[in-house]
Amino acid sequence: MKKVSIIIPVYNVEKYLPKCLDSVVGQSYADLEIICIDDGTPDGSAAVILSYAEKDGRIKLISQENQGLSGARNTGIGSATGEYIVFLDGDDWLDTEAIKAAVEKAESNSADVVMWGYVREFPDRSAEKKIFGSDKTFDEKGSRELHRRMAGLLGAETSDPSNADSLSTAWGKLYRTDIIRNNHLEFVDTKIIGTEDALFNLFYFGFVHRAVFINSPFNHYRKDNEVSLTRSYKPKLFSQWNELYDRMEAYIKSNRLHEEFTAALNNRICFSMIGLGLTELLNRDKKARIRNIRKFLSTDRYRKAYKALNIKYLPIHWKVFFILCKLRCACGVYFLLKVMSAIIEK
Repeated sequence: MKKVSIIIPVYNVEKYLPKCLDSVVGQSYADLEIICIDDGTPDGSAAVILSYAEKDGRIKLISQENQGLSGARNTGIGSATGEYIVFLDGDDWLDTEAIKAAVEKAESNSADVVMWGYVREFPDRSAEKKIFGSDKTFDEKGSRELHRRMAGLLGAETSDPSNADSLSTAWGKLYRTDIIRNNHLEFVDTKIIGTEDALFNLFYFGFVHRAVFINSPFNHYRKDNEVSLTRSYKPKLFSQWNELYDRMEAYIKSNRLHEEFTAALNNRICFSMIGLGLTELLNRDKKARIRNIRKFLSTDRYRKAYKALNIKYLPIHWKVFFILCKLRCACGVYFLLKVMSAIIEK
């Protein structure tokens, strides 16, 4: 039996941590190392972890000064002794069979990575995020396509722009520790906070020769955490995402990757207006919202990306939205974002 190291960064999740830890200690797969990183959390999360550690020797608590999500994960990687690594956020949880199913797929397919689906957990409902319609195994060619997908969507994939990051999360995957260690892979600094996962996976999938996707929503992604990064206004998001694009462009260029990677990254840039815009709706300075959207759309990077955007595969509502983006019609984009936000909240 191969040991799996589950790395759980912990910051301000005292309220949600018991459900997370219950889901991990209750896994049907027993050979686990559960590494909880207390990233300088000001709440009582560390005490919760210690209470669980007293009952289960597989739980290890590491406390450090706050280094952000990337720093916490890197600490976990450095401490991991398992053959496989799984990342789990402290406010999320796993189905009981997740690790067992993933390890079995990895071993039987000699896979470098195993992926699975997830459920978004809203306050009043659960919604499964559909990624692929069935279990899939990716050979060498398929793995190269997955690698490109970490840069962005392409072709028919663009029919649903909301899927831009559905596969690029660090959670929802079983990684091989030796690939991470041997290639000195790590999560980057907080300059691109909120998009660390996409860059890490772009690096990691460059070494993947065989991958497996399990069409089961094993991860439960909490959407009702009021202190979550996804629930607050992020004034630095635009600059952080531009830092991500700079690093992706540099990676693509230095590795002389196919032009499809650049096209996919351009699509990522175009589709990012959804996240940027929805974040602007949380800006308390209402007068600045449309002004900021217009500023984003007017930058050279976004103008060039929209000029190259192929809207062929987009449904009509997305075509309208991105045509308005291409025309830099900030008021129209803002109006559609308000409609979009109202639908999401329902």
